[in-house]
Amino acid sequence: MKPLVIAHRGASSIALENSLAAFRAAAGQGADGVELDVHATIDGEIVVHHDPSVLGLPIAQARWRDLATVPLANGEPIPTLAQALDVLGKLKVFVEVKVLDPRWDERLLAVLDRGPNPSGYAVHSFAFHVVRRLGEKRPALPRGVLSEVATRNPKQTLEDASAQTLWQERTTLDEALFETVRGLGAGIIVWTVDDPDDMQRFARWGVDGICTNHPERARPIVDASRAP
Repeated sequence: MKPLVIAHRGASSIALENSLAAFRAAAGQGADGVELDVHATIDGEIVVHHDPSVLGLPIAQARWRDLATVPLANGEPIPTLAQALDVLGKLKVFVEVKVLDPRWDERLLAVLDRGPNPSGYAVHSFAFHVVRRLGEKRPALPRGVLSEVATRNPKQTLEDASAQTLWQERTTLDEALFETVRGLGAGIIVWTVDDPDDMQRFARWGVDGICTNHPERARPIVDASRAP
């Protein structure tokens, strides 16, 4: 299997990250899927944004009707997850859950259920407890755990999060770690990979996904790869 080309926050090299414009452009850049970030407002709207605040307004303390009036740098409104999924259509979507109050878990799951490609959605997070909690509520939902340091005990890391996939930062992924994760029967996605030489190496190893700001670079490399 060739690695998936995953557009980091959409086609973020040509459009504002985590914007509807970036999501609209992702498929045309060669992406198989998109990685995006979500937070919940105080009234439970699941919105797509990387940082916990917008223009100094904390998302978790804002009502959606107020947040919806705040424009992004490209003039578009902040997208809801539902809007993003609609725009992304049949692409795979990997939802990074930044912070999520447990009372909004079902809201997030309902949005995923109503999207145009429910079987193509997955969640991941640095927060082990959030991934584990979502897995308890939806065992069939694919789940990943993020790591930006060398993962010394991937078996324990995956078990602690009840995750099936390790999202490993590119500079901390070596072939020994890759082989260990593979030996566990788990998946591995590497982020954020923009250098073609790195893309070639990871594709040759046979990672499950390459998350990149430049899917247009990764696409021909992945298509030409001879991953096992």
